Amino acid sequence: MISAVAIFIARVSHRVHRRVTIEPDDVIALVVQPEARALKPVPDAPRLSAASCDSLREIVIVDEHGDHRQIQVPVERPLTVFLDDRELVTLMTLGASPELLVLGYLRNQRVVGDVAAIESITVDWKSGAAAVKTRSGVHDIEVGGVRRIVSTGCGLGTVFGELMTQVDAITLPQTAAGRISQRTLLSVLDTMRQYDAIHRAAGSVHSCALFHGADLLVSVEDVSRHNGVDTIAGWMALHGVAGGDKILFTTGRLTGEMVMKSAHNGIPILVSRNGVTAMGYTQAAKLGMTIFGRAANRRFLCYIGAERFDAEPVAD
Repeated sequence: MISAVAIFIARVSHRVHRRVTIEPDDVIALVVQPEARALKPVPDAPRLSAASCDSLREIVIVDEHGDHRQIQVPVERPLTVFLDDRELVTLMTLGASPELLVLGYLRNQRVVGDVAAIESITVDWKSGAAAVKTRSGVHDIEVGGVRRIVSTGCGLGTVFGELMTQVDAITLPQTAAGRISQRTLLSVLDTMRQYDAIHRAAGSVHSCALFHGADLLVSVEDVSRHNGVDTIAGWMALHGVAGGDKILFTTGRLTGEMVMKSAHNGIPILVSRNGVTAMGYTQAAKLGMTIFGRAANRRFLCYIGAERFDAEPVAD
């Protein structure tokens, strides 16, 4: 029989454990590995500011025991993007690397093709604005007079329709060139358990990461999966990194839009802790992509593209 004293000690220990927090200084929302940091920007790359801000904020809550205590929550901020002085969109973000987020957003939304078309991206958190200056102006963009706000969880809606008209032009590497083994897949899942500091501290965020084989290049946490893939796309574009031999990891669901964004950046293999929608599945099948979902610990489902997967089980 468990004594009343033991129950009391267990309950107190549980409360103490739940009070342990991660200090804000220990939280890094964007992690770039040494191999990736050594890469140089492409010729005529845009000048980028280096805006930074805190990712976490402490608030006081009341828990199920009636105790008042402090916890951390992610700091979501609006960032309004001005393209050559025209207001384009407001993104909701943690701001881990807002310049890369904006660059990737512009690329994935088909606003710009070559990053050399952009002269600079300057972020000012005091005004909550990102000023994008192009070298010769961007034409045929319907900015309009209605302010667009991209929420944290929903699809953007614009990139999918545009990319669908160009799906036949997307060419991904042959299965012999873009492959993944079960050993590599399990290594990716193990690695990503080490790069979720904000999620462990506060929850309410998604992770996205780019791998070359089992080697992590860049990882980012943000309030939406779209911000994550856009930030990764921005980093790839800035450094001229091709996606054909890369793996994209995300904690978010793989919708048709997420699949198309990845394909647009040449990435043939997607891994998600979440699942895939029917639209995501259909698009991946059409493009010849490989999708893993429900992937955590040593469990996963290969939804489509098993021809890229060397499935020999890894011994414990």
